[in-house]
Amino acid sequence: MSYPIKAVILDWAGTMVDFGCMAPVEALIDAFARHGVCITAAQARHDMGRAKRDHVAAILHYKEVAAAWAAARGAPPTTADIEAIYHALEPLIEAAARRCTDLVPGAASVAADLRTLGIKIGSSTGYTRQMMSGILPLAAAQGYAPAVVVCAGETPSGRPSPLMAWKALVELDAWPSQACVKVDDATVGIEEGRYAGCWTIGLAASGNGLGLSLTDYAALDDADRRARVAASAETLKAAGADYVIDTVADIRPILQMIATRIQAGDRPGG
Repeated sequence: MSYPIKAVILDWAGTMVDFGCMAPVEALIDAFARHGVCITAAQARHDMGRAKRDHVAAILHYKEVAAAWAAARGAPPTTADIEAIYHALEPLIEAAARRCTDLVPGAASVAADLRTLGIKIGSSTGYTRQMMSGILPLAAAQGYAPAVVVCAGETPSGRPSPLMAWKALVELDAWPSQACVKVDDATVGIEEGRYAGCWTIGLAASGNGLGLSLTDYAALDDADRRARVAASAETLKAAGADYVIDTVADIRPILQMIATRIQAGDRPGG
């Protein structure tokens, strides 16, 4: 008898690799600095999960960044400026991502469990295929190689649209969407899953919401860690996540709960 969950679609940075989602932040700060504008880590993280061209455009629309750009460059940012920053960003993210390819602890064993259950594994990401070029073989060497990888630019619209999730489900031949699960650390990825009609699981500790490397996360005292994770979890819940856990390593009991609910006829968002 087949398992009630047909597929799980997993995000990459902050979900399965790169604890803290550090690589894109480093690259975005560097790309803007090369154009004479300093942005903060908080500004880099605010629209995390979007396709990177869209992400750059969003950052340039922040009032403080637009003002800093006009002061540094002598004119407000334009579409041409978005393209210039994006083209500088792509190799920077590719390089940073290669340095941040360690799997989140427990990720490989979770992937193995999904395969044992007969659950198909797909993924979607705000990175382009070129940005992913170094990550894919290094993740595979650590035991994680999803059957489908959908990258930014491979659908007409990126997150929060459901198109990347739908593309992954089509390529996996997994349906109906209410028997599938989207897992992400960013609010825009949770929205992607919701619009696609999937169950959604947010990750509060390993990703963009907390924004700490594994070393810095482990160094927090217990009370500070709990408070920070709780705040991150609330943001994911506000985005509509059906469930929120700390990291992907905690996903097994949640998947069983979802499987039980699917068998009972429940639907996502209920």
